[in-house]
Amino acid sequence: MFKSSYFKFISLFICLGCAVLTGCAKKSSESAVETEKKEVVVYTYDSFVGEWGPGAEIEKLFEEKTGYDLTFVDCGDGVQVLSRAVLEKDNVQADVILGLDNNIADQAIKAGILSSYKPADAENVISEDVIAQLGKDWLLTPYDYSHFAMIYDTTSNVPCPKSLQDLTDPVYKGKIILMDPRTSTPGLGFVSWTVSIFGDKVEDYWTALKPNILTMAPGWSAGYGLFKQGEAPLVISYTTSPASHVEYDNDDTKIAAIFEEGHSIQVEGAGILSGAPNRKGAEAFIDFLISEEAQSVLPLTQWMNPANKNVKLPASYEAAAPIPAKTLSADPVEVAAAVEKVMKVLE
Repeated sequence: MFKSSYFKFISLFICLGCAVLTGCAKKSSESAVETEKKEVVVYTYDSFVGEWGPGAEIEKLFEEKTGYDLTFVDCGDGVQVLSRAVLEKDNVQADVILGLDNNIADQAIKAGILSSYKPADAENVISEDVIAQLGKDWLLTPYDYSHFAMIYDTTSNVPCPKSLQDLTDPVYKGKIILMDPRTSTPGLGFVSWTVSIFGDKVEDYWTALKPNILTMAPGWSAGYGLFKQGEAPLVISYTTSPASHVEYDNDDTKIAAIFEEGHSIQVEGAGILSGAPNRKGAEAFIDFLISEEAQSVLPLTQWMNPANKNVKLPASYEAAAPIPAKTLSADPVEVAAAVEKVMKVLE
């Protein structure tokens, strides 16, 4: 009798203990999930999170406004951001991808890495022509834009070019800094620009241009850094880039060379990754990114036009960020084919 009662007591004690442990484990698991969902992970490019980029301020403002913890992951340049997301397609590690532009959006869509999300009021604050550059399916939401341009140092001993064809003149031998189109969105944008002008003769153009290229930098930060150091008088960048020299250095000697033939445009977008661990947080980030509060940070850090048309631009933009009269575009499939041709020419 005693033994039977004793064993019943022990059994009951063990069951209660297991229940307590299970409950603790469950609460611990739920707590971990809650903690995990508080973090929003964003894949982006080096200049966005660099020392002078908007990343730190955007992070601070977003966290204060929403209570989420925002983590930016630097993946290199724009094309490298896409490559990482595609590699992780079956094991998604981030919630948002930031920095895909109109030249690589098609690749991202075909890879199936994006999930559609239309931010509230987006069509009222972003111009229709800007939205159209990334498509109206809202797989990507525009957050900034600018035209590509050759930035020219007026203190140099070479003339300012007036067209893409001018860049093949021997006077520019070893004086042009470009970016690798396989890793850099400005690099890809320049190839797109040449395709829009030269079409099926683009290979001939690059053959003529080759002697004048000082280097093909892996990304914008490296390439523009060389230009700022005086390594060459010409670099591919944006019509908005000279505004930074005016704003911070009181230097108006760096200008965007405007070509009558027109300029290609870059519209950068942010998208939610399919299978994002924190979908709700990702939506909150996209909503915040196109708000006036966040967009007002971009002009003096990102040095691009904010997508939100209600944001007032600083005086330096009026002084040194010209808007080309003609916007050019090229078929993404043709551009991708041209990249292979270009790299063969440059081997």
